[in-house]
Amino acid sequence: MLLKVLLQALCSAAFVTRRSLETVQPKWRRAQTHGAACVMRVVNVGVIGAGRIGVVHLEALSGCQNANCVIISNPTIAKAESAAKQYNVPEWTADAEEVINHPQVEAVWICSPSAFHADQIMKCAAVGKSIFCEKPIATDLPETIVAINACAEAGVKLMTALQRRFDPNFARVKTAILSGEIGKPIVVKLCSRDPAPPPFEYVKGGGGIFKDMAVHDLDMSRHLMGSEPIEILASGSCHIDRRIESLPGAEAYDTANIIVRFSEGREAIIDVCRQAPYGYDQRAEVLGTNAMIQTDNMYPNTARLYAKDFTGNADLPYDFFMSRYKEAYRQETIAFVDALVNDKPSPCSGEDGLIALIMAIAASKSADENRWVNFSEVADSVKCDENGCMVVDLDQSKRMDSTNWIRRAMANIGGTSKPSGGIFSR
Repeated sequence: MLLKVLLQALCSAAFVTRRSLETVQPKWRRAQTHGAACVMRVVNVGVIGAGRIGVVHLEALSGCQNANCVIISNPTIAKAESAAKQYNVPEWTADAEEVINHPQVEAVWICSPSAFHADQIMKCAAVGKSIFCEKPIATDLPETIVAINACAEAGVKLMTALQRRFDPNFARVKTAILSGEIGKPIVVKLCSRDPAPPPFEYVKGGGGIFKDMAVHDLDMSRHLMGSEPIEILASGSCHIDRRIESLPGAEAYDTANIIVRFSEGREAIIDVCRQAPYGYDQRAEVLGTNAMIQTDNMYPNTARLYAKDFTGNADLPYDFFMSRYKEAYRQETIAFVDALVNDKPSPCSGEDGLIALIMAIAASKSADENRWVNFSEVADSVKCDENGCMVVDLDQSKRMDSTNWIRRAMANIGGTSKPSGGIFSR
């Protein structure tokens, strides 16, 4: 026993990482189903990042019977250790590469800062690990395409974590559309307002309100409309934190309005703002040819107060996205683990993440140039060959058909003109 303690002390002193010596659980687990024992396939996963979002995903994984987290990393190892002990993860480290190269890890949850995503995706693909990645896949289009290609060539699954698709409220709206309950969608309205603006340091270098906030709504507009967008008109302004007005481009906006145009003149109307004093405001409405469906905000409880000077909900809506979307994070985890266990397509693919990024970049361009922007203007500006991908200047006279921009964009994925199945996953 003394020798074991001495060895542990020497290891923790000699390396920046620390690991528990517990045995990793096996990949198969017995469960009782209707009185009979059955054996379930269990996926061993690793998590990169023990910040706010990393812990959210770790909690979701801990409640998923088909997933077993064996290691978590964070540059500040104390955070990794704390999260590991809270959720009974047997190993922790300061080095993300230890997660990627861990012999028992089959899939990696990437919850690190955005600047590291593409490199970590490609490293996971190189060793045959499937990937669940927080948005964005990368901070620019060429890097995004290269990362998606790396996964396609390695034959591993890649999921972009656009969690609103898995929220029960938005999912019910989607069900009403798919079932024909409301008929064919005509107008989609989305509202996304945060309870308080983020710190200046978060906004600076974050890519702006369209990339770091409205990207979820842009993806949701496509998801609910059920067809591919053609063009976009966006505007932005600053009303809350005047300090950000000194920042470049869309980083100077804390409020934005967007119109996304689809085929047959159908449109999605989006408004986003970094401050709503009354709480986290997340609503959706779809008008169809037969009916209309809408969602309301989420509240901590259903209690309502009736007084001589007030009638309404006793408490304000949730004031934090992790509370509001807790169930969505759980459901997206279950969905991807199911895809891994049963070899299904990724429920929200890398291509879906790529299109959301293209939409966000086009929105920024529209706001900057004060005009409608065809998505083809952004998608066609990326050219790929055997040496990689790069953004090139487009000759206005040579711009291609704006209605087939996604098919051309997908030609960069895997070097084929045929779009992958994931691109139309909805």
